[in-house]
Amino acid sequence: MHDLASAAANFINLDPITIIYLFLVGFVGGLVSGFIGSGGAFVLTPGMMSMGVPGLVAVASNMCHKFPKALVGAIKRAKYGQVDVKLGIVLGISAEAGVLYGAHIQESIKKAFGDAGSNLYVSVSFVVVLGVVGIFVLRDAWKTYKAGNMHAEEKMTKLAKWVQSVNIPGTMVYFKSLDAKISILFTIPLGFATGILAATIAVGGFVGVPSMIYVLGAPSLMASATELVIAFVMGLGGSFKYALNGMVDIRLAMIILGGSLFGIQLGAMGTTYVKPFMIKVVMGLIMVIVLFSRALMVPVYLSQLNLIAPLTEQTTKILKSTSFAIMIFALALGAFIVLKAMWQGRRAEQREHKEALAHSKA
Repeated sequence: MHDLASAAANFINLDPITIIYLFLVGFVGGLVSGFIGSGGAFVLTPGMMSMGVPGLVAVASNMCHKFPKALVGAIKRAKYGQVDVKLGIVLGISAEAGVLYGAHIQESIKKAFGDAGSNLYVSVSFVVVLGVVGIFVLRDAWKTYKAGNMHAEEKMTKLAKWVQSVNIPGTMVYFKSLDAKISILFTIPLGFATGILAATIAVGGFVGVPSMIYVLGAPSLMASATELVIAFVMGLGGSFKYALNGMVDIRLAMIILGGSLFGIQLGAMGTTYVKPFMIKVVMGLIMVIVLFSRALMVPVYLSQLNLIAPLTEQTTKILKSTSFAIMIFALALGAFIVLKAMWQGRRAEQREHKEALAHSKA
């Protein structure tokens, strides 16, 4: 009886407004996910937490909705020739080990410190990861913009050139996205780190996509598409692990999956109209904005754990409302940038088609 009451406390009540909000969050998460391949969970997990869903349940439900969505996105982008299945599976296997280890850490924190401790762990992880990766990606995009190379082919980093130059006998594997052989000893720590992050905040793509680009030397489009294969593998194992402990809210998973399946196909189509530069801009911008949303909630959780002086009810309400408003802004901005890029790309393609047709008639 106590176990049932404890499990029920993990799940929020769903009214029509909440369902519509979650569906829209799922749509934007899917849109961004199909566009940049990072799963869109950096939108979905905070989006659910902003509605009062405990951090661990938000992560677990997010992983549950992820693997069917990732499968749809991977199949869609495979049709465009953007997926390196072999690289995705190799990274996915080591990522699965990371997921199991990360889930164990999450469950231990919840058992020791309750929901406030788990929420604090998820939020601080978001702030750190989003800050480091988001600023790095935006800096790279800004350097590309300043150099006027937005339409130029991507250049491989020095680190990636070094990784591809190392020859460790018996471990070398050829990957089509890299057009080179690399040692799988380099992929294991990258995959493991991706899995730990996925189990912690359900956003393994924040490590997976940049590591494929900057460490292994994969093009942005192929890295973001291949991440969907990794997300499928991780989501399958992670969902099973969390479900065994009653942390998956299947209602939330199904609602955001419904929105995501619409969004991810649009996002995947969008990648055929934009340059890699734009993918980096979208990824970096949304990361940094969501960072502020989660950072505002950190004092609330610290107060609940009695690690700082108690906050007044009014202060807590202001922090929660502001965090929620920033989250909505991030959702709207992400959807606007992706849809605008698609619209402009499609119009340019139609214009070129008409000009080619007129030229052939002449």
